[in-house]
Amino acid sequence: MDAVITPNRSLSRKGFYWLIGVLVAFNLLIGVFMLMFKAFPVPVFLGLDVVGVLLAFRASYRGAGQSERVRVSADEVTVSHQIGASARTIWTSPTAFTRVSVEAPDEHEARVRLHLSGKALTIARALSPHERVRFAEALEAAIRKARAERH
Repeated sequence: MDAVITPNRSLSRKGFYWLIGVLVAFNLLIGVFMLMFKAFPVPVFLGLDVVGVLLAFRASYRGAGQSERVRVSADEVTVSHQIGASARTIWTSPTAFTRVSVEAPDEHEARVRLHLSGKALTIARALSPHERVRFAEALEAAIRKARAERH
């Protein structure tokens, strides 16, 4: 198994430009209207509104460059995080001793964890709760298959 998990971003770059364009046009229209009534602070706050939305999207797009890679081989289970061009391995464990668990306190939340000797790592946070459960099932099947390859 070699799975790459990335956060979903539903707004394309073109859609982002359209959204910001409509927001700026709307705020300019309201700002000009308020200036006609000598409400001078309103355009300042409308400008701050646009800056706030731009900063929020910048943070969101920065998060879009992250991914999580889960690899299962006959020898080991490896989890690595990639941010931009740099990747770092955060978990390595022997396949024979790695255990997968799903903690689901309710239907709207599920947590997939890898366990080894009292240590645990939560993975697949970018997936929805239902996708996490399916991912955990696929991961368990891949680990069983990898264990069978060794013997």
